[in-house]
Amino acid sequence: MKFVFFCHALTSCWNNGNAHFLRGIARELRALGHDVTVYEPDNGWSRLNAIRDGGIGSLQQAQALLPGIDIRQYETAPDLDQALDVADVVIVHEWNAPDLIGDIGRRRIEGAPFTLLFHDTHHRAVTAPEQLDRFDLQGFDGVLAFGEVLRQIYLRLGWANRAFTWHEAADTELYRPHCEIEPTHDVIWIGNWGDNERSAELNEFLLRPVAELGLRARIHGVRYSLDALRAIEAAGIEYCGWLPAHQAPIAFASARFTVHVPRGPYARSLPGIPTIRMFEAMACGIPIVSAPWDDAELLFPSGSYLRAADGTQMKEAMRTLLEDQALAADLVKTGLEAIQNRHTCRHRAAELIEIVSSVRGARRAPPTAQFEEAMP
Repeated sequence: MKFVFFCHALTSCWNNGNAHFLRGIARELRALGHDVTVYEPDNGWSRLNAIRDGGIGSLQQAQALLPGIDIRQYETAPDLDQALDVADVVIVHEWNAPDLIGDIGRRRIEGAPFTLLFHDTHHRAVTAPEQLDRFDLQGFDGVLAFGEVLRQIYLRLGWANRAFTWHEAADTELYRPHCEIEPTHDVIWIGNWGDNERSAELNEFLLRPVAELGLRARIHGVRYSLDALRAIEAAGIEYCGWLPAHQAPIAFASARFTVHVPRGPYARSLPGIPTIRMFEAMACGIPIVSAPWDDAELLFPSGSYLRAADGTQMKEAMRTLLEDQALAADLVKTGLEAIQNRHTCRHRAAELIEIVSSVRGARRAPPTAQFEEAMP
């Protein structure tokens, strides 16, 4: 099949974790024998910031990791006649302009034969629903939601008649253990400070316990305020700026464990959705201690990571990981097995193909059957 993706950025992962996942999906679809074309704006904020922080070379390195994937940049709007003419499946990420989303949907309404899916990997459905309400999804065959709770929101609010849970996963062609690397730090954290969505949590679950234990720690990420940078320095932590996704596996290997700190909207309002770093860190074979989040969909088995309910428990968990090498090894083993068994981009590519088949089957079914399938 011919897959066409419209996303904010595939070549840039600057403050754009969705790129990690879509790169893996594109690569796996290609490996399964499908053609993949990706459209991204050449002046998107992620690409421009990546060039500023890492130079054009960082984007070229990322693109080199995707042989056989046709990546096309456009200035103001893509040529939809060219993009959609021979498409079998079109996937439009939610971080696209409303006009573009509407234009593609109208092509489908007017009879274009491709299967059209909307992909949501953000918390705006609960934090800024008015932004999603601007999107005209009438022509879309379904929604790919990166958690069951988000799928239900789309159906309950009437934004879609058909929605599927399609979690993110680890791109295991990239994210894998590097046992040949000796750790130089106790803890590493890779993530963005953002819009104060987890400032208090980062202070409680990362900065304070690291400082109190006197650990060697390193942070990578972007959008750190001056106050945040001062707090990191006061905690004795090394701040290293933006880290392109393809360099993360080596960075994980340089530390003895990492910390998972979900953004507030996910922890409070979207249970069952971890950050993509949970999948990627497990795939890299590094132990994880997590701040509170609800694994409502049982994505990870018991013993794949440690949980900390508050800063005191986080501090004790960190101490335990440093002292108990057998426990750390067990966490790594269980986490790796969880990824390999359920949460690779190969798994998600297979799920996507099944979703497309089910949508096409519903099209051929009589109207009553179509209505019943669309019900939550």
